[in-house]
Amino acid sequence: MPFRIFCRVLGLVLCSTALTVYFASHSVGTVVVTMLACSLLLQLAYFASVLFLIWRSGCVSRAGQRAEHFGSCKEVGSEPDLDEVTNESADLLQSNQILAISLLLP
Repeated sequence: MPFRIFCRVLGLVLCSTALTVYFASHSVGTVVVTMLACSLLLQLAYFASVLFLIWRSGCVSRAGQRAEHFGSCKEVGSEPDLDEVTNESADLLQSNQILAISLLLP
């Protein structure tokens, strides 16, 4: 979110809160205390959301590193047999044909 939009939304929230509190209590002191509490709460929420985004990006990068690590590991002598690959391909083709036929039947 651009900074301009953030400032506009923040000002709108604070002004609407101030007007609501003033019309409810008719006290400027209550408005000032409420505005301070509201701005503190908004700052805490913003700080918590930034911390959450930092934590989430750390989790994503750790997951990516784990995926790279497991993708680069190869077992010695674990190349698939040509017969196994051919049998798996034939089984997959047969199951796809059965699925296509079952979709055509009423």
